[in-house]
Amino acid sequence: MAHAPGKYTDFEGLREQAVALRRGGYSLRQIRDELKIFNNDILNQLVKGEPPPEWTKRPRAKDDLRERARELRLQGWTYDQIEAELGCSRSSVSLWVRDLPKPEPKYTPEEQRALMQEGLARRRAAEREKREETKVAALREVRELTDRELFMAGVALYWAEGSKSKPYDRRERAVFVNSDPGVIQTYLAWLDLLGVDRERLSFRLLIHESADVEGAQRYWAGIADVDASVFAKPTLKRHNPKTVRKNTGDEYHGCLVVVVARSAHLYNRIEGWWGGIVAQAQARLG
Repeated sequence: MAHAPGKYTDFEGLREQAVALRRGGYSLRQIRDELKIFNNDILNQLVKGEPPPEWTKRPRAKDDLRERARELRLQGWTYDQIEAELGCSRSSVSLWVRDLPKPEPKYTPEEQRALMQEGLARRRAAEREKREETKVAALREVRELTDRELFMAGVALYWAEGSKSKPYDRRERAVFVNSDPGVIQTYLAWLDLLGVDRERLSFRLLIHESADVEGAQRYWAGIADVDASVFAKPTLKRHNPKTVRKNTGDEYHGCLVVVVARSAHLYNRIEGWWGGIVAQAQARLG
């Protein structure tokens, strides 16, 4: 039976029972139900001075993180390292460990820079390897190039990189300029596919005046599979002292100009082919 309010005449007896239950691991709610004490003030007086059992204490989620953060700080870890390791905020890390001594640096500034450079080199190497894997996989997707595919690729390549006639300045002539050896070889293969006689082709170098002109001619002669002696007089770009050039060094070979003689008919066909490609693409767009 529940005790009526104000009628706890045997307070000391109830306290003995409550203390015994508390020490036996009972929670306040269990003591309340056992002794039928529903007045919270009286219930708290009955167990006053007795700590609650461990199982009733609400765990603090960050206690373990705090202790771990302090352990890491004592091991010499930086705030950034602790933050990354534990996945907590920098403000929390600072609050937990700010009373601990600042760790001595493990490396001299020179060693630190060397480590950073080493890490950067590893990252770049990994990125380079990933790029190469992507390129190799993409290369395998192309497989054997059919005549039709080369034809379409050549039309698009010329229209992107070749000279084009304008309504106000009609120049119906096939002239192609590029600095990429792969692009030049693809263009020449396309001309072969179209049946353009190699005797109709002329080659000229477009290059900066300070470069190795003769070396560049030999380079492009090898790419185009012709003798360097067939090259016309090169067009030299004058040096502008206000410009900082990046196209320098052994890898710079200028641009190769490929001109097809008597090519007005060829040029007009290219315009027509490109118009056909555009019309088909527009039809796909609806």
